[in-house]
Amino acid sequence: MPELSVVVHGPDTQDHLTGLLASLAAHPHPDTEVVVAAVGDWAREAAERHTPAVEVVPLPDGTDGAASRAAGAARATGRWLHFVRAEDGLPAGAPRTVAEHTAALPDQADVLLLDHVRSTWRTSGLPSPDGPLLARAGRAGRAPLALDEHAPLLRAAPLLGTRVVRAAFWRAHAQFLTSGRDEPFAARAALLLADRVATLPHPAYEHRPPRPESLPPVTAEQHYALVDRYEALLDLARGRPAPYAVLYDLMVRDCLRTFVRTAMPEPVAREFFRRASLAALRRRPEGYLRPPGPEGLRRSLLEEGAYTKYRAFQAANKARRAVRGTVRTRRRQAAALLRDHHYRRALTAPADPRLAVFSAYWNRGVACNPAAIAAKLGELAPWIRPVWVVNAADAALLPPGTDHVVPGTRRCAEVLASATYLVNNVNFPNSVVKRPDAVHLQTHHGTPLKRMGLDQLPYPAAARGLDFQALLERVDKWDFSVSANSHSTRMWRRAYPSRWVSLDHGYPRNDVYYTARAADIRAIRARLGIAPGRRAVLYAPTHRDYEAGWTPRLDLAALAGHLGEETVLLVRAHYFYGSAPSPLTGLRRTGRVIDVSPYEPVEDLCLAADALVTDYSSIMFDYANLDRPIVIHADDWEIYRETRGVYFDLLAEPPGPVARTQADLTEILTTDAWRDATATKARAAFRRRFCEYDDGRAAERVVRRVFLGQDEDALPPVPPLAERTPAPTPEEAA
Repeated sequence: MPELSVVVHGPDTQDHLTGLLASLAAHPHPDTEVVVAAVGDWAREAAERHTPAVEVVPLPDGTDGAASRAAGAARATGRWLHFVRAEDGLPAGAPRTVAEHTAALPDQADVLLLDHVRSTWRTSGLPSPDGPLLARAGRAGRAPLALDEHAPLLRAAPLLGTRVVRAAFWRAHAQFLTSGRDEPFAARAALLLADRVATLPHPAYEHRPPRPESLPPVTAEQHYALVDRYEALLDLARGRPAPYAVLYDLMVRDCLRTFVRTAMPEPVAREFFRRASLAALRRRPEGYLRPPGPEGLRRSLLEEGAYTKYRAFQAANKARRAVRGTVRTRRRQAAALLRDHHYRRALTAPADPRLAVFSAYWNRGVACNPAAIAAKLGELAPWIRPVWVVNAADAALLPPGTDHVVPGTRRCAEVLASATYLVNNVNFPNSVVKRPDAVHLQTHHGTPLKRMGLDQLPYPAAARGLDFQALLERVDKWDFSVSANSHSTRMWRRAYPSRWVSLDHGYPRNDVYYTARAADIRAIRARLGIAPGRRAVLYAPTHRDYEAGWTPRLDLAALAGHLGEETVLLVRAHYFYGSAPSPLTGLRRTGRVIDVSPYEPVEDLCLAADALVTDYSSIMFDYANLDRPIVIHADDWEIYRETRGVYFDLLAEPPGPVARTQADLTEILTTDAWRDATATKARAAFRRRFCEYDDGRAAERVVRRVFLGQDEDALPPVPPLAERTPAPTPEEAA
């Protein structure tokens, strides 16, 4: 019996089935079977091209989704069933991820709720709004959840493809879930019927909603069915206060949205409003309180059945928004004109050769390569004054005495216009003019494994929101581009094609990995609360473009338990999630897991750690300078590679052992595999390739070349790797 049956079902009207089957065939998993309930001759022929790897259930044209699901499930032999619409998709490696997760679930779990990505005709791989919801539920641990205690899970998108169901559970309820029921009903009813619900807050399904204009017109009865569906779900939730309240709220919200956003003939709109009004009154939970403000008023009018009043309220709101929008636009335009006037006036004066503007990570503060360059500038060229561009919210965290300006202010505009040197590890705004007597220094903030710049074009999830023409205009302002290795130099040339000069001098932020002393390392570990003699493992995963929020891909409590009292986990989330609630809150006080996400600088964390565990983060390239063990946890490599794009196969050329599952990682860290001869050999090859220019003097070379105008030949040479001595390990420092 396979662990998982992927049941492909439903009609394929837009020819997505071929791509789905090709993707499944390209990434087979030994514990997964694929059953295709093929609707029509064309779908049958497409599926049969993949036999015997695929089990084909031929069905006549016109078979609907519910009937095809039932036929596919009847043929499936797996312990768990994953229903995938023929028009949807699966991210690469998703069946393997799901099968491994379900294999670890206890028998009480009936449904595994997945995160997903959305793809439309415009773009693909968009994070779903379910990400934060599943992340919050995931903080309760990996034990299956009782829906009555986690009723907000009902708010997850009603897609059956995001519910992997235990086969025995499905067969027990198949008649109820398929007879005359649509997919949104089955998706929510499955959660209500389940004894326990488990969550996998990582995308393992791709929803491809069709363009509405490609669908047949919606009939009046289909509009009314929305109300009927919710009434049936509320019947199912009767006697369960928390799920009932959530479903009631969803019903009122969805009915109002459908009424407002859907073009219905007037008689249909009136009848829909009437039915929704009756349901809102009849199903209203005891003690229900309407939300305050306009939303509460909308719900009140619905309960009254006040169709005419509601339409008048809509019209008044539309007019009010138009007036407010006009006022806001005029205010913004006036403020922008004033700032532009000050900026343009400052541009007419000669650039100040004693002024350098620094910024890092979209104005987050003093950090990364710009910080290391600014520090060295103070030593070698103290007559040049550094001014940092920092967001108002981050200004309070600046080192004492840091001269800074806040974006959008008059002084910021004047400083940007007057400075001779502009240093950033991302890009300055489009509005910054490249004046002839100014020097723009692009430092970057990592060695690229993932595709960057123009190389993101074929990857819509990564390219979402990017204006590539504007990007190239910003790149054209660069005079210099800092590189840590020849791999980076080649990739920057490819991703950011322009006339800039490459500074193959190493990353200034990595200098500390060669200059730190034993006392520095002892002091950092003391600040972090790491007791002498304990092994510190830094876990630093990266951002995923296809996820809406960050949830640890590891059960950190379980991992810490396996590693024992002598090991402490330092867990650092990607800076993109700095404002999100931490999923580590419950583990902070154990002393075995320390959330170091807000800690700066990250270089301190690397110096404090005996080993690094990461996935695809560029921190691995920096940490390799320390010549300490690195372990790669790559549970979703195929998904990451296909959605973000990569420059090389990390699994073929890793800096150390590779774990595909938590069990793999636990075994590596609880044996000598994390630092044995094989790991050392892999790390040595990785260091030769990616630690090419880092030697502790990168900042000096950059300052001498850019700010002091010295020739390349006059700069300190980079010694061979074998002649460089990294900072001592924590064990040596102790």
